[in-house]
Formats: sequence, structure tokens, C-alpha cells
Amino acid sequence: MTRPLIVVGAGTAWDGVPGTDRRMATELLRYAQVLWIDPEFSVVTKRELRQGAGRRLRPTMDEPAPGLHRLMPIAPPLHSRPRIRPVNRILLRTQVESALRRLGRRPYAVLDCRLGRLLSRWEPGVRRVLYGTDDYVGGAELMGLDAGRVRRDELICLADADLVLAVSPLLAERWRGLGARDVRLLPNGVSALPVVEAGDPGLPRPVAGVVGQLSDRIDIGLLEALADRGISLLLVGPRDPRWEPGRFELLIARPHVRWTDRQPHESLPGWFAQMDVGVTPYVKSDFNRASFPLKTLEYLAAGLPVVTTDLPATRWLDTGLVTIADEPSSFADAVHQVAGPRPDLVAARRAFAAGHSWQARGEVLATALGLLPSRTEETPSWQS
Repeated sequence: MTRPLIVVGAGTAWDGVPGTDRRMATELLRYAQVLWIDPEFSVVTKRELRQGAGRRLRPTMDEPAPGLHRLMPIAPPLHSRPRIRPVNRILLRTQVESALRRLGRRPYAVLDCRLGRLLSRWEPGVRRVLYGTDDYVGGAELMGLDAGRVRRDELICLADADLVLAVSPLLAERWRGLGARDVRLLPNGVSALPVVEAGDPGLPRPVAGVVGQLSDRIDIGLLEALADRGISLLLVGPRDPRWEPGRFELLIARPHVRWTDRQPHESLPGWFAQMDVGVTPYVKSDFNRASFPLKTLEYLAAGLPVVTTDLPATRWLDTGLVTIADEPSSFADAVHQVAGPRPDLVAARRAFAAGHSWQARGEVLATALGLLPSRTEETPSWQS
């Protein structure tokens, strides 16, 4: 029997930094074929800035993996402007329908992972799913978007969706309050990490590590507090140049602070091996409170103790393997307290993370979509 086809409107290009949308699309390949739709790029975008290596000025399709079809759509100039956006949506839909004709397939479900207004005008029987991998309204300012426009898109997408998946408890609660139908929690997961022998960071111990993008989501005051207390910092990831100009340069100028900039994802186990503690120092914002940080589970998968600011997602994890602290002094105290070697806890941390694997999250998604039978079904819904 031919496997069903899932259309995924992604927030990032397939060959960009792997995020929640790509992780879940990869898991869906266990049960279905996937048509992955990159974010569209303008026909006037410079070649070196286009998402997707070697992209030409026309819609392009390729197959990065068995069962995965990737559409790289184009958009008109100024496609994010209010007057052009309706035209761009029509053009994008035309390109998606053309791709489906080339595949000779009718979609079983459509997942919109970016408030792309992809869920309207599908024939009856196509499952329409909004997958909130972040609080788009809460993060609008951070991403340079108009919050009012994003809020309108959110309401339209919620009304169009048969099923709504939220990455965090707070986002799920907010969307239920907006009248969404069938809202379910689907948090981020984590991949198993190889055991790597502890490395030498060239910094005094203890070493607190941050992995991920350094941006307005990060509380630089907490990092400064750690450095003030003699705790070394290893910062692994790209930095948004708009984030804390001046303070960041002073921070990384300290002799016990090291910043590596962007690193290949496959190199992360080696960086984790140089850390004593993984930290998630998020600022107190609506966007962060509705998020589910990938880094917290990644630290645990590496066997590291974790110190994080107070987030609903952390409370949902409900584990003593993660320490919560919000103030600079208590945050530094917590890092000192958990930094000592505890071989007995390394296996427990890894085992806890394994229970939150991407594969486990993929099974939840596949069941919600009817690709796997639920506890009350004998066969998957798509075969009924």
C-alpha cells in the first residue's frame, strides 16, 4: 500500500540549521512520504543569500532523502509587504499544487509550521494541522515582524486547523483560550548523543556552557554574573549582532570566556564534553515562556547537569535533574552546586533525555495524524 503524503510548510530551509520542523518531518518519514516546502525567496534576492545551495530563479524540486520531496518556491519582489502578501500566497499555493501534480499525489495532511496560511482551500478529507513550534506573536518583535499582522495570521490559521499542536504548555493554553479546536501538546525532543571522552576547553574549571544562538532571548546579565563569580563560560553558537553590543564584546574579552561562533551540529558532542554544566539563561519574556528550549534536553542527553531560568516547559519536564534559578546570584550559586563530578547521575540524565527522544515525539505526531493506531483503534485512520 502506498504510504500517505504529508505536506509540511516549513519555517526553515531543509539545508538550514535543523530545527523542530525538520526533526519532526524526518520522523514522519517512518510512516509517510513528505513534501517539504522551504520558505519562499524573492526573485530579486541575491544568489548568495538564497536559502538552498545553487537555487535558480524558478520553483525547484529535489529529493534530499528517500520518501522526502523538497519544494523550493519563489516569490515576487517585496513579497512580505502587506499589499503583495495576498499575491504571494496565491503564487505559493500554485507552486504547491504544481508539485503535487508532478508527484501524482493527493495529500493526506497539511502541516503549517510557520503561520503560512497554508491550511485553507483543501478538498474534504485532507487533515489540516497547525504546528506551533514557537509563540509566533510573542516572537514577532524579535524577528522584526509586525505583531498585529502575525496575530491576524494566527487567528486565521487556528480557525482553519482541524488539529492544533503546541510546543509548550503555555502556548497550548493560549490557543485553547482563542477557541482553537483539538489542541494537543507536542514538545520538542532530543537525539541520542554519543558518549565522548571529556575534553580540555583550555579554561579554568568549572565551565558553564551555552549552546545555540546568542540573541535577545539570552539574559546577558546571568552570563556576566557567572563570569564575575569565576565560572568559565564556553559559548557555542552564532550571535545576533543586534544583541547587547558592547556588553557582549566586554564579556568575551575576559580571559575565562570563550566564544566559538557557529559550529556544525555534528560537532556538538565534542563541545558538550568540554562543559561541566549546561545553562539555559533565558530572559523573562512572553516568547521565552511559551517556548520549549532544545538546549535543555540536549544538555541532559550529553549527561550534563542543567541550570535554567524558570520556564513552564521546564516545570513540565518535572525532574530534579534540572535546577531552576532566576536571579544572577542564585543562578551562579546553582552552577557552583551542580558542577562537581557525579558519575552516578550521568546515566540518569541520559536515560531521562532518551524518554523525550524525537522518535517518541514522532510517534505522538503520527498517532495524532492517524498514521499509527491509537489505543482504541486496531488500524491507522488513514487505512480506514
